[in-house]
Amino acid sequence: MPGMTMADRNGLKFVGFIFAAVTIVVMITTAMVVMGYADGAYSLEAVALASR
Repeated sequence: MPGMTMADRNGLKFVGFIFAAVTIVVMITTAMVVMGYADGAYSLEAVALASR
């Protein structure tokens, strides 16, 4: 139909901002965990020792 838009552009911008924010938070969290493993702050062996 002529003259009709599919969606509200402001709503799409808001949804895009939410998705971008979640993506950035996940990327930062992943980087922090990887850096923690690289620095030796986390260890898979520590879990095995704690279960004894």
